[in-house]
Amino acid sequence: MSEEMKVTCLHDKHVALGALMSPFGGFDMPIQYKGIVDEHNAVRNQVGVFDVSHMGEVEITGPEAEKFVNYIFTNDITDAPVGKIYYGMMLYPDGGTVDDLLVYKMGENDLFLVINAANIDKDVAWIMEHAKDFNVTVDHQSDKYGQLAVQGPDSETVLKSVLDIDATDLVFYTFKTMPYDGETIIVSRTGYTGEDGFEIYASHAAINKMWDLLIAADVQPCGLGCRDTLRFEVGLPLYGDELSAEISPIDATLGMFVKIDKEGGFIGQEACAKQKAEGSPKKLVGLELHDKAIARHGYEVLKDDKVVGYITTGYRGISVEGKSLAFALVDRAVGNLGDELCVKIRKKVFTATIVKKKFYKKSYKK
Repeated sequence: MSEEMKVTCLHDKHVALGALMSPFGGFDMPIQYKGIVDEHNAVRNQVGVFDVSHMGEVEITGPEAEKFVNYIFTNDITDAPVGKIYYGMMLYPDGGTVDDLLVYKMGENDLFLVINAANIDKDVAWIMEHAKDFNVTVDHQSDKYGQLAVQGPDSETVLKSVLDIDATDLVFYTFKTMPYDGETIIVSRTGYTGEDGFEIYASHAAINKMWDLLIAADVQPCGLGCRDTLRFEVGLPLYGDELSAEISPIDATLGMFVKIDKEGGFIGQEACAKQKAEGSPKKLVGLELHDKAIARHGYEVLKDDKVVGYITTGYRGISVEGKSLAFALVDRAVGNLGDELCVKIRKKVFTATIVKKKFYKKSYKK
């Protein structure tokens, strides 16, 4: 492990459990414990726990906090109620994506941003650069917080019975703060797995204690391997695959999170408005291959022997009967449902049909 590799507050626990560790977003992270399929099925059918302490947290406070976050964020948080969470993106002026993130409305002029691990330094620099023109304070808190994601249909029950955290009052995309072991923790209900699930933000000590309690209660520890298969099956994007500096939210068919008409505008607004009006040149689509071959990130997608795009994510389905599925970013002209394309896998070419990107139905508690 290189000296630059960061670790989470639970790193030693993963190693002790025999997890397969691998670099992800600058951190040494668990990819799997028991196996991706077993962990995936635990989350779909019962409950699993993920260490997501590698995620970044930034708190924005001050008289212009809401105005500032609205300026750097595609969604509209105007007059947001305390306790609400918003999903959206920070964009470059050309519409390319700096990052996708969550914004938590903590209080009047108090917003908590949750950003992707691989983008922490870049995001914080971006936020600081644009904060200079606003009356706000930016507090980078990534080193302060650990984070657990408890996911699956039994997650609400497990939170109550194992951790004594009652989150029954939370609906989808809301959160609350509550006392725990002499500190204040944040508990939210978003889920990146397509199942009901909760995220807990707390000190490293509290996260360690909660992890130990969950493992002692036989909750399945889950690695980033099944986190990826779970989010993929329900059509959720991963930065670096379905979103990037070169891929706008409109390309990624995430236009519903880009509020073109919100007051005050936002960075990247003009580019996105143009793409929405004219249709962006690229489009993210779902593919079902007519074969068991697996399309991996970067593989070429062809139409009539011409390269029209590339695979962003591909897997053999776990909850969807072993189908070979993929997301692909393709030329908009060839990106219609039911159209046939080809995927080049090593030296062979396999036929695939464009299907809806949600390969598996989500089961959130609304």
